[in-house]
Amino acid sequence: MTVTQLQAFYYAATLESFTAAADYLGMTQPTVSELVRKIESTYGLPLFVRGGRRLVPTTAGRTLLPWAKRLLDGMLGAETAMNALLTGEGGTVSFGILRNAGYYGLSGLAAVFCRAHPNVHLRLVGQNSFEVADAVRDGELEGGLLCLPVPSDGLEIVPLMRQQIVWASSKPERCAKPMRVEDIPKEPLILYDAHHGWHDPSRRQLAQQAQMRGVTLEPIIEIETVGAAVDLVAHGLGDTILPRAVTMDKDFPTSIHTTAFEKPIYDTFALVTRKGWELSPMAGYIADLAVSMLLSTAVTRDEILYDGPVKPLAA
Repeated sequence: MTVTQLQAFYYAATLESFTAAADYLGMTQPTVSELVRKIESTYGLPLFVRGGRRLVPTTAGRTLLPWAKRLLDGMLGAETAMNALLTGEGGTVSFGILRNAGYYGLSGLAAVFCRAHPNVHLRLVGQNSFEVADAVRDGELEGGLLCLPVPSDGLEIVPLMRQQIVWASSKPERCAKPMRVEDIPKEPLILYDAHHGWHDPSRRQLAQQAQMRGVTLEPIIEIETVGAAVDLVAHGLGDTILPRAVTMDKDFPTSIHTTAFEKPIYDTFALVTRKGWELSPMAGYIADLAVSMLLSTAVTRDEILYDGPVKPLAA
């Protein structure tokens, strides 16, 4: 039993005529009649009492009718939902966002999107970069922003911007010159993103430098958020690494001093999508918006790695 056969049956039953059904469907009367007859011959059951001025469904026809309606309603609903996604009049968009989005000009992302498309449900997921990569790869998210490096299998990765990681301490003498990895163990080490530990992209870069110099790094405190790490450093409990954007926040403690690494370490931000898949129009819109907002926070042109088109923030 095909969808076309069910359409022919449904409209013949509701319009009470093969001719009327044919006119509605843009078919010929013999075509509609033959489509119905194929259902009848498949199951050996007549669907209509023929011969009168109008078609009257048999018991089999009355039994089939609600199921045909349910199928056609589902098709109509699916078509309506897909058109809503295309026009921005409905649907849901899921997009991964940097966990510390507020430091990178992204705090207004949801508000700008929702003003432009108030009928679209927006799901912004702030996760560690590894989780964003996995969620995009698995189809849970359409795309997202993350920090490199992450495993690239199954993903399209577009580098956007890099920003220096700095050393932070409450002791000014620890920041009087660029920090050498060999000097890190001289004071207690505090690191954030405890859940992912040394798999975090920033921490991995630090670990690689330490390994090349034969240095073992053992944090005395591991917590989850960068804000908590800043608070602990401000209380003199140890030193940490921080994205430069965090140090530029208006509420960043004046008691914390910062310096670059002797061999610079960078957070490299990228847009990630699933390989071989095209973003839906609404996902493409929020991706363009997120990229524009992120790039607007670059302090120097050297920080920008992306050379593609950038849509204006008012878009």
